[in-house]
Amino acid sequence: MFDLALIRRAASAALPIVMGYVAIGLPCGILSASVGLNPAQVLIMCLLFYSGAGQFMIPNLWLAGVPLLSIAASVSLVNARQILYSASLASWAQGASRPQAVLFSATVTDESFGVNMNRFLAGGWGVEAATWVNICSWLTWTAACVVGTLIGGAVSVPLALASFAMTSIFICLLATQRLSWPTAFAMTGGALGVIACKAAGLAGPAIFVGSLAGVVCALTCSRIREVVR
Repeated sequence: MFDLALIRRAASAALPIVMGYVAIGLPCGILSASVGLNPAQVLIMCLLFYSGAGQFMIPNLWLAGVPLLSIAASVSLVNARQILYSASLASWAQGASRPQAVLFSATVTDESFGVNMNRFLAGGWGVEAATWVNICSWLTWTAACVVGTLIGGAVSVPLALASFAMTSIFICLLATQRLSWPTAFAMTGGALGVIACKAAGLAGPAIFVGSLAGVVCALTCSRIREVVR
């Protein structure tokens, strides 16, 4: 039996993600339609390959004429950051069953990681609730992308505007974070990592390097503060 009270708590926690995913899922669907994908194909892609950044990259790289193998390599490299997220959350999933742990780790995204991590650290939050946050986000993303594909096939939307949607959601998430020293170091490290990659002409791994740099800077800052105290 489903714990309806737990699901409601998870849905409430996932609400900011859900609202954001509606805003960026529609443009992602529009971009997918621009390269010839139909709603059924987008539905399958969302269910089997749940990655906001990756799903944005695929049509953009295809429109840019990037070879298929290069697209696959670039998307795989960018999504490698999910390994860090799953590793960070592993300690809270130790008591979960194997199927639940697999579902939880397979549905982690940048946004759900942030929401669940804050809840885990605050206490009173378990892997079951965190998994429902992931599922709510996943279903919303899938529905928004499919609807966006329908819109993209019916009306003409500027692709440059649609492409900016992924950047805008990260700006919104950043603006809603509680300012602290670890957060500030994460922001600085992530920005410097991305800037360094862009300056070196390495656009593909920029997100991965920026994410890694941000996590390392935040963890280092937290450890230093613990030692000082």
